[in-house]
Amino acid sequence: MSDRLRILVTGFGPFPGAPYNPTQALVERLMRLRRPAFADVDISNHIFPVTYKAVDLELPQALAKHRPQAILMFGLAGRTAHLRIETRARNAVTLLWPDAAQTRVRKGSIGLGPDAIRFGPHTLRLLRAALTTGIDARPSRDAGSYLCNYLSWRAIEAASIDDHLRLASFVHIPPLARGGALRRKGNARITLDELVDAGEALLLEMVKLARRASIRKTENTGAT
Repeated sequence: MSDRLRILVTGFGPFPGAPYNPTQALVERLMRLRRPAFADVDISNHIFPVTYKAVDLELPQALAKHRPQAILMFGLAGRTAHLRIETRARNAVTLLWPDAAQTRVRKGSIGLGPDAIRFGPHTLRLLRAALTTGIDARPSRDAGSYLCNYLSWRAIEAASIDDHLRLASFVHIPPLARGGALRRKGNARITLDELVDAGEALLLEMVKLARRASIRKTENTGAT
């Protein structure tokens, strides 16, 4: 069995109202990064179709295939002009909007349980890492009620029971024009390159966090 650290990075495909999902381009760029800090890390990726069925089927498959210690997920927030580090997932599903397969849920909650579950204190570390790149990044307590929130909930659940997965995090990114930039108030622009810089900082921090979590687990279990 390999002792290498394993990180899974995910994005989403297009969905109604968003024929171009920039999380795909962001994940592709992150997968091409070559840094000394990643030399002993296996970084894999997965793009989810924007359907509830795909998340329920493909998340367990991806976790079983790649056995990551951490998963860093990206989603598109169409009405937000900054990076959002999600701190929790809500036990909520929209009844208004169908997924990309035109499937509508029949109830407004994901399942039994609390109103929300938290990713953990590591989200503050991720926020600080993103801010070091100069990008506008803010914490968020509301991941919505669509597929981003649904994946977040399922990933937090998985981290609580999976033998390998220690950390899960979800980051919402703003929409980008095909040309690579989004015009905001004051003519400021956030570019794909800026998102890649922030994504790299987040990935580097996830590597540090996952490595520490793995060390703690080894110490707690008394592994030799």
